Amino acid sequence: MMQPKILIVEDEQKLSRVLQLELEYEDYETGIATDGKEALGKIEEERWDLVLLDIMLPKLSGLEVLRKVRKSGETMPIILLTARDEVHDKVSGLDIGANDYITKPFQIEELLARIRVHLRTTLSQNNSGELLKVGDLTVNMGSREVKRQGMSIDLTPREFDLLVCLLKNKNIVLTREQLIEQVWGFDYYGDTNVVDVYIRYLRQKIDKGYDEAYIQTVRGVGYTVKDRSK
Repeated sequence: MMQPKILIVEDEQKLSRVLQLELEYEDYETGIATDGKEALGKIEEERWDLVLLDIMLPKLSGLEVLRKVRKSGETMPIILLTARDEVHDKVSGLDIGANDYITKPFQIEELLARIRVHLRTTLSQNNSGELLKVGDLTVNMGSREVKRQGMSIDLTPREFDLLVCLLKNKNIVLTREQLIEQVWGFDYYGDTNVVDVYIRYLRQKIDKGYDEAYIQTVRGVGYTVKDRSK
């Protein structure tokens, strides 16, 4: 079995070397890029299972790298590394398509746990050709295509994961804590209000403009996708 390949995009040489040693000790294959342009080149030329991406990079910022990678259609998990503890950077990164973020300084054990969660999720989805469906909404797990009434809907990786979670639990009300656990991972320490934010994003893309709204709020409990054919 091939070992997962992880690209470390970090301009601090000491940190990138530490990360490389720790990851290789865990049997991951690694590569290093020290600026944004080099990172884009490596992502275009090679297959990577996950990218650790610093926000503050020379030549091209981490957020710009992220934007270009997602625009190209690449869907590998991307975890942002940032020395800033600013909400704006984190929200911007997640909106553009980051799967996760971790603020420096961090414990390597926490980063490794996050990496395992995202690689496990990706492997599970890639091995599934499952088609999820409710009414006129379909989600192809293999190709990650989302369509309603035959029209393609563009979702960020986090929005996609949230929709998949809701569809796999149709007609079951999931609490914010359950959604955090299943979509963001056991080691997520942020505010559960992030669920409300992403539910709003999904509704704008999935339900707005259609006669039937699939994503329902159960006041005081959580959220569910209603399948009225059941």
